[in-house]
Amino acid sequence: MKILMLSWEYPPKIVGGIARHVEEIAWALAETNDEVHVVTCEFPGAPAEEIYRGVHIHRVAPYLPADNFVHWVHQLNAAMRDRADALLREWTSGKTPMRKRSDKDAVVLHSHDWLAYFCGAALKHQYHLPLVATIHATEHGRNNGIHDEGQRYINSIEWQLVYEAWRVIVCSDFMKREVERALDCPWDKMDVVANGVHAEKFEFEFSPVEAAAFRAQFAAPEEKLVFFVGRMVREKGAHVLIEALPRVRAQYHDAKLIIVGGGNRDHLRDLAERVGVSRHVYFTGFVPDDVLLRLYKVIDVACFPSLYEPFGIVALEAMATGVPVVVSDAGGLVEVVEHGVSGTRTLAGNPDSLAWGIVDVLKNPDRAQKMADAAKERVRDLFNWQLIAKQTRQTYARVWSEYRESSW
Repeated sequence: MKILMLSWEYPPKIVGGIARHVEEIAWALAETNDEVHVVTCEFPGAPAEEIYRGVHIHRVAPYLPADNFVHWVHQLNAAMRDRADALLREWTSGKTPMRKRSDKDAVVLHSHDWLAYFCGAALKHQYHLPLVATIHATEHGRNNGIHDEGQRYINSIEWQLVYEAWRVIVCSDFMKREVERALDCPWDKMDVVANGVHAEKFEFEFSPVEAAAFRAQFAAPEEKLVFFVGRMVREKGAHVLIEALPRVRAQYHDAKLIIVGGGNRDHLRDLAERVGVSRHVYFTGFVPDDVLLRLYKVIDVACFPSLYEPFGIVALEAMATGVPVVVSDAGGLVEVVEHGVSGTRTLAGNPDSLAWGIVDVLKNPDRAQKMADAAKERVRDLFNWQLIAKQTRQTYARVWSEYRESSW
C-alpha cells in the first residue's frame, strides 16, 4: 500500500503535537512494509527531499508571500498539492484502474487536521481516491465554543474535512464525542486510535553523578522539581499551575516549578510575580530533545493541568520515563491516566485541587513511585507504535475495501 500523508508540520518543523505524531506513525507504518510518503512544509536546513527511517519526506515552500496565517495555509496547501500531484500521476498510471487494484497496490490519502484539508480534498477529487482524516483537535474545543469570524472559518474547514473523508481517526473517546458534537460527524464514521510514544528513547545511560550535575542547573539539592512542558497557551493550563504553587509551597516549602516550552511567556511571568512565586518558577524556553529527555529523569513530579486536551502525549512521555504524573481531568487525559493507579487526576481549572495532587505525590513518594511504575507498564502495553500502526492500517484496509466495492 502507498500512503500519502499531508501535514503542515513535520520535524524539524515542530509547532504542536501533530509533527511528532505524524513522524512516529509514519515510521511505524513504514516498518510494516507500506510505502509511506509525507508532504509537508519546508524548514531551514532541512532537505527538500529525503528518506529517513523508511519514510519518504517531501518538503515544499508556500507560494506567494502571505498576508495572514490563513492565507499562508492556502499558499502552503497549493504547493503541497502540486508536489503530491507529481507523485500521484506516477502511482495512478497504468492499465489497471485504481478500484480494481489489490490492497497491496492501494493508494490512500491521509490529511492531518484542517491545515491539510485543501490539498487533501483537491487530490481526492482529481484522482478519485479515498481520503482519511485525522482530527487532532477542534477549534470549538480549543476556544470553548466559536466566538468570532476567524474561529467560524476554521470550524467550517474542519467540518468540510470530516465531510470529505471516507473515515475519520480521532485519538480518544473524548475526541470522538467532540467531533460528533462540534463537526456533525456520524458516530460510525470514526475510528479511535490512541497516540503513542517511543518508550525506548527514555532508556539511556545517565549515571547518578551526571544526573546530579544536570539537575543542579535547575534546582538546589533539597528542592523538589515540579515540571511542566507544553505550549504557553491558556488551554494547556500553565497558569493554573502557577496559581497552585503558593498553595503547594505552604505545605511543602521546597517545591520549585520548572516550565518548559517556547512562545510568549510574559503573561505567565507576570502571574508568577503577582502571586509571589517568581523566585520559585524557572522558565527554560524551548529546549532540544536531549535536554528534555534528561529533564524527565531528574524531576520529582510531572504536571499537566490542561483545560482542554484531546489526548495528552506529554503525559505519556512522563509515564514512559517512570516519573509520577499529576494531570487534570480534562478530555483525553482521563483515558490516559487511571486515578490512583497510574497517576493522580485533579479538577481542571482548580488550583486548590491541583495543589492537593502535587502535595500528595511529594509527601507520599513510595505510593507515587508505585503508580509511576504501573504507568510505565501501561504505556508499553497500550500506547506503543506497533499497536497503533496496526490499528491505523486496519482503517486504511477497510477504506480501500469499501472503495473498491463502491461507485465513486
